[in-house]
Amino acid sequence: MKSQSDARNLSMVMDLYEMTMANGYFKYKDDKTTVTFDVFYRHNPDQGGYAIFAGLEQVVDYIEHLHFSDEDIDYLDSLHIYRKDFLEWLRNYRFHGDIYAFPEGTIMYPYEPILTVHAPLLDAQLIETAILALINHESLIATKASRIVRAADGRGVSDFGARRAHNMDAAVYGARAAYIGGAGSTATVLAGQMFNIPVSGTMAHSWIMYQEDEYTAFKEFAETYPDNCILLVDTYNVLKSGMPNAIRVAKEVLEPMGKRLKGVRIDSGDLAYLSQKMRKMLDDADLKDAIIVGSNSLDEYTISSIISQGGCFDSFGVGERLITAESNPVFGAVYKISEVEHDGVKIPKIKVSETVEKITNPGRKRVFRIYDQDGKAVADLITKEDETPDLTKPYRYVDSRKPWKNLSFEGCTAKELQVQVIKDGKRTFPTRDLKDIQSYVKDQLTNEIWAAEQRFENPHVHYLDMSPAYYEMKMDLLYKSQKAD
Repeated sequence: MKSQSDARNLSMVMDLYEMTMANGYFKYKDDKTTVTFDVFYRHNPDQGGYAIFAGLEQVVDYIEHLHFSDEDIDYLDSLHIYRKDFLEWLRNYRFHGDIYAFPEGTIMYPYEPILTVHAPLLDAQLIETAILALINHESLIATKASRIVRAADGRGVSDFGARRAHNMDAAVYGARAAYIGGAGSTATVLAGQMFNIPVSGTMAHSWIMYQEDEYTAFKEFAETYPDNCILLVDTYNVLKSGMPNAIRVAKEVLEPMGKRLKGVRIDSGDLAYLSQKMRKMLDDADLKDAIIVGSNSLDEYTISSIISQGGCFDSFGVGERLITAESNPVFGAVYKISEVEHDGVKIPKIKVSETVEKITNPGRKRVFRIYDQDGKAVADLITKEDETPDLTKPYRYVDSRKPWKNLSFEGCTAKELQVQVIKDGKRTFPTRDLKDIQSYVKDQLTNEIWAAEQRFENPHVHYLDMSPAYYEMKMDLLYKSQKAD
């Protein structure tokens, strides 16, 4: 399988300040300091009830291949801002640190640490931008795809977005993320080759417009692809030209070959109305097995509307609004320091802000998903690093939004969400098959996550609770920060 690091070195994908800070740390020999950074986000895309964690495999691949070439060192030297001994240190650099993360495909929620870096100070600083770029992009597209698949309500969804993606990497890794989110196939060939995603596609209007007439175009396509013939019927007139010619080819070309018309596709017009007419025409021609594929600037809202109007589609090709997550194109995960450890002394760190949502959760921590007796995820729980919640008896927790309440989990079970994925710069788990990640997402949404959290409008807000000890530690840090002011 191809890797993003096969043909190029991505180590210089960083903001300048990462290298500048690393150079400063190196000057003052902060090599005995270990730090912890958490990756988390603050809002679900599209005001939804959940998001999907994606991009972890690319993070691990990036970390394992992280190095600086002679060309990189020469460029950094040309900036005339870095110490020579620091640049020589970079020449033999590899990442020495540990990374913990949710398994890829995990349903996730705001403010919980989805990935944690525990590493020497310089190492942790150098990887910020790359980690965020990878996770922000793929998590955004996987989440959007999940919403679109949910709207399709069992109908097939294929990624058609490559030509509208922000660049070729966005097309390829967007297709990967869309598959994780539930898309059944992609039209992007490189994504199929790299990730073993099923590829699908029909024809463009140019095939039809090039030929002397529509019937000839359909006939030649059917003769070339008799086992997978889906005809695009909206080049001229859907009901008066495209559909009659498609049916004629089914009868005059395919059936004499012992083949059936697989389907038709429409890419413009009143999709709900036209698909109803198309379905009737196919059924009346004894082509009830022929599918109807819809495309044309679709997303979860247009698909829901088409279906509610009685649109007769079997699958959808979704392009620009999926691959760019057009309705909410920024995921917004951030990378914040949460602990500094120097000579064995651990000091939790908290960012304080007048904007409450920007106050961070300090210290090394653990995240547990709490399940009720029916296996439904009722909340996520943050504890201190050395805590394991005992759920064999009622377990008191704190809702940080309503800390005065006396709340307990009773009859529940817990699963720790973070697992170690990198130890001293090397992966600690095998590459997972993308189909398994997709199945993991589907299983969570089907069996664990409340349907109320999956609504498009006013979804239920998943609870993120804290152990009493963790909450007290956070409040103590906030109190001390006020005294310092």
